[in-house]
Formats: sequence, C-alpha cells, structure tokens
Amino acid sequence: MPTKAVIFDAYGTLFDIHAPTAKAAAVIGDPDVAAALGKTWRDKQLQYSWLLSLMGAVKPFWDVTQDALDYALEAHGLEANAGLKKNLLDLYFEIDCYDDVLPLFDAIGGMDAGPQTAVLSNGSRNMLDAAAKSSGLSERLDAVLSVEAVGIFKPDGRVYALAEETFGHKASEMTFVSCNGWDAWAAAHYGFQTVWLNRFDLPEERLPGAPKAIIKGLDALPELLA
Repeated sequence: MPTKAVIFDAYGTLFDIHAPTAKAAAVIGDPDVAAALGKTWRDKQLQYSWLLSLMGAVKPFWDVTQDALDYALEAHGLEANAGLKKNLLDLYFEIDCYDDVLPLFDAIGGMDAGPQTAVLSNGSRNMLDAAAKSSGLSERLDAVLSVEAVGIFKPDGRVYALAEETFGHKASEMTFVSCNGWDAWAAAHYGFQTVWLNRFDLPEERLPGAPKAIIKGLDALPELLA
C-alpha cells in the first residue's frame, strides 16, 4: 500500500476509550458496572454525533462527550456522584493511548521517506491537543485535524476532505486507519486506502466501501506501508 500520508482516527484507534472507566472502577465499586458504563457512554457519544449532524445542530464534541456521560451515569444509577463525573471527564480529556501506538509512530518515523501522519477526529481541537500531549504523540504527528474546521461530524465527506486539503494529496494516495468499522467503511467509500483496525474482533460492516486490509493491532501496519 504505497502511501504519502497515514491518517488516523483518534478515539478507539489511538486513544483507549475504555481507560477512563477502567481507572475509575474502584470508585464505581464494581468492574462490571464500570465496563457497562463505559460502553453506554461511548455508544451515546457516537449516537449523539450522528444525530446532531442529521439535525443540523452540531455542538463541540467535548459537550457531546459530557452529555453522553450524563446519560450513561443516569442509566446506571450513578448520576448522584458528582465527583465520579468530574473524575471521568478529567481522565477522558487526557486519555491514554494504547500500548501499540508509540512503537508504531517510532517505526513510521524510522522509514526512509516515510509518510506524513495526522489525526482526523470528531474530537474538539482542545481535546485532541491535550490527549496528544499527555500520550506523547504531539511531536510524532504532522497534523491534528478536528471536525471543528467544517462544523459537522464524521462520516460526512467534508470531514475526510480535510486530509486532502491539509496535505495536498488525493484520498487514494493516503491510508486511513480506524478502529471504528463505520468510519473505516465510510473513509473507503470516500476514496482512501483504508485499514480497519479491528481491535475488538467485531463483524465486518454492511456499508458501501470496504477496507483494503484488516488488522488486529497497529504492530501489523508498518509491513503494509513498507
């Protein structure tokens, strides 16, 4: 897959979406409840982003993240714990990256004439900057691209076009990597060479477009790019 740039989704792909609730499991008191809370939080975060786009009522992703957490806390009977909410939001704002992320970027950086790299995310710019800094990614990225620039969330094509506008390459000349199946299929439909990072062993999507490769971990990506 010869490529001029590698564009990464952020949450679930580079940043561990389950890290905040896992770290707060002791406060919650039950690891199973913590896991269920994390799933509801993520599901609602995505649902709200899609629905807001369809409604023409887009708001910052940080606000969407807080609204989704409010829903999740109430759904699991935890809405009265204001300290838990603040703790989870603090953890999400400076979220951990997965263990395979920094080694991947070091490997890309070591390639002769290696591709440029960027994050392209629904995340608000302040969220992405904070996460990239706290995880050590800031100095390894050529660009951090947020949907704030176009005022709508993925999978709208205007979001994917940001990568073309930033680097001056056609989508077909770049590789897009996402853990989110809907995102990988949408990016492929847009025209990227797409790699689906199937971290959670999920079925393939039934959507237009299809990834050129499916991997289980980012350690498999350098061989595809070489």
